[in-house]
Amino acid sequence: MAQKAKTKENSYIIYDDHTVGTVQIEDEVIATIAALAATEVEGVASLGGGITHAKAARAGARALSRGVKIEIEDRVISVRMIVNMKYGYNIPDTTVKVQEKVKTALENMTGLEVSGVNVSVADVTIESK
Repeated sequence: MAQKAKTKENSYIIYDDHTVGTVQIEDEVIATIAALAATEVEGVASLGGGITHAKAARAGARALSRGVKIEIEDRVISVRMIVNMKYGYNIPDTTVKVQEKVKTALENMTGLEVSGVNVSVADVTIESK
């Protein structure tokens, strides 16, 4: 039976009675997973801090997590994120895709439930040619 114990602020251990050890997941890792998933959606230019998927590859994936806030309580993740959209994309359709992609990525990679992914659109960007 899987259980969750909070070990320190921003760090969670998920352990199973039948395993040989523990798995610890930092909040920042969960935020990075959410950020990477969001930037994979067509129409998302970057996250709140202006970090794109390509810039994160150079600066490190954790740089992406600046535009993401997560809360975990009783094995349930709540996500708040700020995105910048590309001009010409339907905002409601794109943000729903972001919500679905982030929820799926987090649940598949962490084994935790996602209660919600709240997306705020901060800006619309025009791509230079």
